Amino acid sequence: MSADTLSAFVANAERHHTTVHRVAPGDATATIASLVDPPAVGVAFPSPWDVDLPNSVDTDPTPANLDAAATGVTAARLAIADYGTVVLEADAAGSESISLFPERHVAVVRADDVVPGMREAIERLGGRLRDGASAVLATGPSATADMGDLVIGAHGPREVEIVLLEERDE
Repeated sequence: MSADTLSAFVANAERHHTTVHRVAPGDATATIASLVDPPAVGVAFPSPWDVDLPNSVDTDPTPANLDAAATGVTAARLAIADYGTVVLEADAAGSESISLFPERHVAVVRADDVVPGMREAIERLGGRLRDGASAVLATGPSATADMGDLVIGAHGPREVEIVLLEERDE
């Protein structure tokens, strides 16, 4: 992924009240642990990522655990630089619910999965969507201004943290 695309992603995510933590994969577990407010629920990361969730994150929550969770941790397998958006595909582990119910959402995305714009995102995601998959495009904390002033956290998380996994040249 180009440095310009990653810089645009970070700038646009931060413009939407999201904090981005750029880390090497080896530092990801510690970074995630520092962002978790317990109780926490999450979805295990895909095996090729070689990143583990902190032990404090429940990966098999009951509905009551999900309701009580302060933090949800998910993998985003795609992100869109032009909008600072992470894409969360529906899965059997409940990534959508885990990203929407807790007050804080920690989304983890690999730098190689950040695309410049919507056209590239649809190119990567379109076939799965045509086959019946669904996805949430999340840009910052939930917000609404339907009734006047902007309200953060009206229909989802009040805080969003993105852990951006980048290979670093040593």
